[in-house]
Amino acid sequence: MILEEFDNTERAVINPDNLIAQVEGMPKTAVTCFAKETFQRMLENFGGRKIAETLVANMNIPVYKTVYKEVELALFMSDVGAPACVAALEDIFAMGAEKIVMFGTCGVLDAAIEDCSIIIPYTAVSDEGTSFHYAPPSDEIKVNTKYSKAFQEMLDDIGCSYTVGKTWTTDGIYRETKQKVAKRKEMGCVCVDMECSAVAALAQFRGKDIFQFFYAADNLDSEAWDIRSLNNKTNLTEKDKAALLAMDFAAQIEKNS
Repeated sequence: MILEEFDNTERAVINPDNLIAQVEGMPKTAVTCFAKETFQRMLENFGGRKIAETLVANMNIPVYKTVYKEVELALFMSDVGAPACVAALEDIFAMGAEKIVMFGTCGVLDAAIEDCSIIIPYTAVSDEGTSFHYAPPSDEIKVNTKYSKAFQEMLDDIGCSYTVGKTWTTDGIYRETKQKVAKRKEMGCVCVDMECSAVAALAQFRGKDIFQFFYAADNLDSEAWDIRSLNNKTNLTEKDKAALLAMDFAAQIEKNS
């Protein structure tokens, strides 16, 4: 199979540094999310001066610098889907970032997980194509091996409940059939997303630090699909809390680096 033809050669025909130059003053730690409304509120709440932008094919992603808790952080919005997301992360690292805190929605496969509650993945099922270009073929990949304990300790300190579990990363948002959901639940998955396994493979391949967490959105663990707060414009106050967690943790790991 083509996806089993992993090539661990570090340099490819086209590389991020062929297109992206290092950015003077680029913060070493960045925070990113996928929701446009939430990201716009982050810029309003935390401020930000544009310092760069990516060079994706049909849209540019601005990169901002802000100071939060006396720490310089970069802010940018990630594109949805593993290929576009990973390509932009490659650009961010080429600009000079070393660590990224990433958060976004996921669908839950366990109805007991409350809407907008925090989920920390420790393993991802690789049901997408991008990760196979960054890691040897495998059904699963480890996630958050470096920072998970520290993030959990931060949540415990502030009394924020959370779930630690396995996620199912898939490219086919409209192909999450009942049979597939049942199979992934049997594998131990508590949620489903579109980027986690690929992002983990990128971090492993490039030797970078990326911490990923989710806030729960739609529920697939019911007779009929329940959209809950999947819409970008719903439950924004709770989503602001997730953004604050990301900023707090990014500042923490930057101070401790």
